[in-house]
Amino acid sequence: MTRATQSFPLSRRLFLGAAGSFVAWAQIPGIARATGHDPRFVVVILRGALDGLAAVPPIGDPAYAAIRGDMAVGAPGRERVLPLDGFFGLNDAMPELHRLYGEGDALIVHASATAYRERSHFDGQDVLENGAAGPQALRTGWLNRAVGALPSEGRIAPATGLAVSATVPLILRGAAPVVTWTPPNFRPAGADTVARLLDLYRHQDPELAAVFAAGVGLDALTAGEMAMGGGEVAGGIAGAFAEMAEGAARLIADPEGPRIAALSYNGWDTHANEGADTGRLADLLAALDGALGAIARTAAPVWDQTVVVVVTEFGRTVRGNGTDGTDHGTGTVAFVLGGAVAGGRVVADWPGLAEGQLLDARDLYPTTDLRAVLKGLLRDHLGLSETILTAQVFPDSIGVRPMDGLLG
Repeated sequence: MTRATQSFPLSRRLFLGAAGSFVAWAQIPGIARATGHDPRFVVVILRGALDGLAAVPPIGDPAYAAIRGDMAVGAPGRERVLPLDGFFGLNDAMPELHRLYGEGDALIVHASATAYRERSHFDGQDVLENGAAGPQALRTGWLNRAVGALPSEGRIAPATGLAVSATVPLILRGAAPVVTWTPPNFRPAGADTVARLLDLYRHQDPELAAVFAAGVGLDALTAGEMAMGGGEVAGGIAGAFAEMAEGAARLIADPEGPRIAALSYNGWDTHANEGADTGRLADLLAALDGALGAIARTAAPVWDQTVVVVVTEFGRTVRGNGTDGTDHGTGTVAFVLGGAVAGGRVVADWPGLAEGQLLDARDLYPTTDLRAVLKGLLRDHLGLSETILTAQVFPDSIGVRPMDGLLG
C-alpha cells in the first residue's frame, strides 16, 4: 500500500483503503482553541445497505428467532452475541465497538432510516447524502452545507477540502472547495459500483440491465465473489478499512488538520450468502469494527471532542431470501461513537417484528428519522442552530426535530 505524499505535513497525509473516499476540511472556528471546544465530526457511509438485524439483533423480541429462521444470529442454538442491554445484542464480529459501548463511548440507534422508502441503491444513497426527503432533490450534500454554515468569525483559511477519490462524493459537494487526489493503484470501479449500476439499470432500462448482468457475471456478483475486488475478502478489506480509517483519524487529530471528514466503505449489498455469523457479512462487520477501533486509537488525543456516525442508505428485509441472503429493506441501525458521546445504550422506539408490525409486510418499520440523529449531533456538537439545520442543511425537515441527549 502506497502512502500519499509522504513529504507533506501530517495534515496533508492520507491513507487509502481499497473501497472508499475521504474528504476533510480545515474550515472550523478559530476561536475553538481559545474556548477549549475544538470538535471533530466524522461520517462513515456503508454503501450497499447494512442488515441491521444481523449487526444488532433484537434477541429479546419474541418474533425474532422465528421470522429470521436460520439467519437469526443470537437465537437459541445459533452463534452467540455480545451483550448490550438485554433486549439487543451486538454481532460478535464487533468486539471493538462493544468495548467502546461498555466504556460509554458508543451508542446504537435502531429502527432508523432516511426519508426514502423505495429500494434503489442509486436513489437511496442520493437521499442519504443530499439530506433531502427524496432523490435528485438537491445537487449538494448536507455535510458540505453544514460546513458552510459554521460561524465565520476566525475561520481557519484557506477553506480547502481534500478528497481521496476520483470524484467528490455527493455528501461533500457544494460551495466549500474540495481538492481530489487518487493513488496510483486506486480502483474506482469496484464490485459495489457495478452492483449499483446494475440496480440503476434495472429501474431505468431492464433490457440493458440484462445485458449488463450477463457481461459482468451475475452469479459471481450476487455470490459476493467480486466484493472488494475479489480474492481474500476478509484479510483484504480488514487491512483496507483500517488503513483508511487510521489516515482519517491522523488528519483530524493533527492540531493543524481538518475537523470534519467523511469516508465510505463499499460491499454491504448481501443478497446472497450473507453469512452474518461466519461468512461475508461477518467479515465486513469485523473489518468495520477494526476501522472504528483504529479511529479511536489514532484520534486518542482528541477523542473526547470527537463524534463518529456510521450510516447506510437503507436496511434489508426481515426474512431471508432463497439464496441465504437478504433483499433491500428499510429500517436499519446507525452507530454513534466518540468521547463526546453519551453512550452505553441502544436508542430505539422498537416497532416489533411480528406479522402486522412490519413495513410492507417485509421490512423493519423505521421509527426514527436518521435526520433527527444527524440534526442532534450537528446542533449539540458543532453548534449549528435548529433554524440553519432546517432551512439549509436538511431543507423541508421542519417536522423532524433534532434528537436530544446524544452527547455527554
